[in-house]
Amino acid sequence: MAELIELKEIEEKVILTAVSTGDGTDVSASLDELEELVKTAGAVTVDKVIQNRERIHPGTYLGKGKIEEIRERIFLLGATGVVCDDELSPAQMRNLEDALQIKVMDRTMVILDIFAARATTREGKIQVELAQLKYRSARLVGLRSSLSRLGGGIGTRGPGEKKLEIDRRLIHDRISVLKADLEDVKRHREVARQQRDKNHMPVAAIVGYTNAGKSTLLNRLTGAGILAEDKLFATLDPTTRNLSLPGGQQILLTDTVGFIRKLPHHLIEAFKSTLEEAKYSDIILHVVDCSNPQMEIQMHVVYETLRELGVTDKIMVTVFNKIDALRPDTTLKDISSDYQVRISARTGEGIDELENLIESILRSRRIYLEKVYSYKDAGKIQQIRKYGQLLKEEYQEDGILVNAYVPAELFAGLAGSQDFFDE
Repeated sequence: MAELIELKEIEEKVILTAVSTGDGTDVSASLDELEELVKTAGAVTVDKVIQNRERIHPGTYLGKGKIEEIRERIFLLGATGVVCDDELSPAQMRNLEDALQIKVMDRTMVILDIFAARATTREGKIQVELAQLKYRSARLVGLRSSLSRLGGGIGTRGPGEKKLEIDRRLIHDRISVLKADLEDVKRHREVARQQRDKNHMPVAAIVGYTNAGKSTLLNRLTGAGILAEDKLFATLDPTTRNLSLPGGQQILLTDTVGFIRKLPHHLIEAFKSTLEEAKYSDIILHVVDCSNPQMEIQMHVVYETLRELGVTDKIMVTVFNKIDALRPDTTLKDISSDYQVRISARTGEGIDELENLIESILRSRRIYLEKVYSYKDAGKIQQIRKYGQLLKEEYQEDGILVNAYVPAELFAGLAGSQDFFDE
């Protein structure tokens, strides 16, 4: 692998642009979100331009007249780059750069740049570099001129700008190495998952749109102490923590990477092993920022992404977060979920209700057990405490009377020949 060129970070002034084709997409809201993305990536938005067209121009993304308008805006505002709200083809990016004589980026490049800055674990760094190299591999020919430039800003983190002798073969070789590394990480993840299954520990995956408050909720419930900022993709690497519910039941909570509209396909592929934590969970906690005017669209994006990952037939709990900032006229409902609860992860309001709901869901998946254990079998009671819910423990002459809810897969071993009640 060729050595990376040291780059000096500079603040970029960018003009955002998008094409509205009249397909019902709220282009203005999407551009507002893109502005948040470029801000997170370290750039400043100086203007937004929307062009109304029947379709995106296949060669230059924008039409000729709009390109002329943006060229003038670049000169007047001192912009250093243009960011398009869609993923550009290599030809579109090359032609638009030639026409504007300025650095051109797309939404995918910005998101990849943020992920590169936020990845801290080995797995996260592998996933991000893999996604970046796949993205750049398809654009290698078109990006030859821009890759040769020295400079900083969006799109230069992670693998970084390469010397011109980096060709497609070397990138493909690196991709092969990263894929092998990722498979190794995936095997470790699967071993950990199998261990959890063996221990009969239930798992809840926390999913949601980026900046919905997933990390804040995990911190509130478990004291995880992970970074929680009012930024898009504030945390990237997944975190798993143990939660002890009010009745003594324990459950693992796994925070996942946030979703976003137009999430790059390369990222979904690279992060599939991480995102699949939701696929193997018992419960999905879908955290929704109910104070966001785009709440309905964000919920739709999450459900579409889950479907793409094959996450179906799961118990879905919609957690309407940030009720402390809720607009008075907002109606909160989600017909796609099994349960809904309103909370504020920041203030703690509704957290008790959420914990009781999780406990109730787990109880509904368990079998009621009533049994007298001899004192020599008292160790089984500890097993009940760990994996089930111990309701009553009474010491008698002939042994210990226990009333509890236990996982179905443990019931036979714990019940023996004793009568039981399935409630």
